[in-house]
Amino acid sequence: MALTSTVSSKGQVTIPREIRTRLGLKEGDRVEFVVEDDKTVLKPAQDEENPFRAWVGAFPAFKNREEINAWIGEMRDEDPEVK
Repeated sequence: MALTSTVSSKGQVTIPREIRTRLGLKEGDRVEFVVEDDKTVLKPAQDEENPFRAWVGAFPAFKNREEINAWIGEMRDEDPEVK
């Protein structure tokens, strides 16, 4: 069964519920259109990976620069290879 939608005057379409569910899309999500040979594929847009995301929560929260420097000093005292 083919699912269809009508293009509005603004170039907008409504993605059928079955497709939104299948792709896990919800309001506000972005999608991307990928051209593959003679087909155009709709898929959820992938945000550029933030290289710092893996480090979120890895370090304690600091109130000021002095606390940061004290923490670094403690780290250096514990591991002589950290300079």
